[in-house]
Amino acid sequence: MADFLSKTGRSKLMSTIRSSGNKDTELRLITIFRAHRITGWRRNFKLPGKPDFVFPAHRLAVFVDGCYWHGCPVHYRRPKSNRKFWDAKIARNRQRDREVNRLLKARGWRVFRVWEHALTRKNETRTVARIARAIDG
Repeated sequence: MADFLSKTGRSKLMSTIRSSGNKDTELRLITIFRAHRITGWRRNFKLPGKPDFVFPAHRLAVFVDGCYWHGCPVHYRRPKSNRKFWDAKIARNRQRDREVNRLLKARGWRVFRVWEHALTRKNETRTVARIARAIDG
C-alpha cells in the first residue's frame, strides 16, 4: 500500500509519537525481579540514556535492549528492503548505547545491559545470576 503522506509529512507525523519504552520486556523483567525477590530497583529515574531500571543504592543502571532495535548478534535479522536506512539506524542505536555507557560510568554509575532474549524462561536462571552479580558489584 502506498503511503498517502509525503516523505516530509510522514517524518513530521512520526516525530510527534513519543516512545515510552518497550513495555513487554520491561514487564517481563519486573516479573523476574519479583519472582526472585530482587528489590531496590526504581523506574523512571532521571539519568542520561533513560535506564529502564535503576538500583540507586548500588549506583547500577539497567537497560533492556531489544534484539531488533539494538542489533543483537544472535537474533538480529537485517530487513530485506531499505537496508541502507536500517543499517544506519541500528548503527546509530548501538553508538548511542556506547555513549550512554561511557557517560554513566564517568558519573560513577555501573551499567548493566540485558538482551531481550535473556528474559525468556529458558534463560531466566542465568539472567538472574548475572543481575545478582551486578547488584553485588
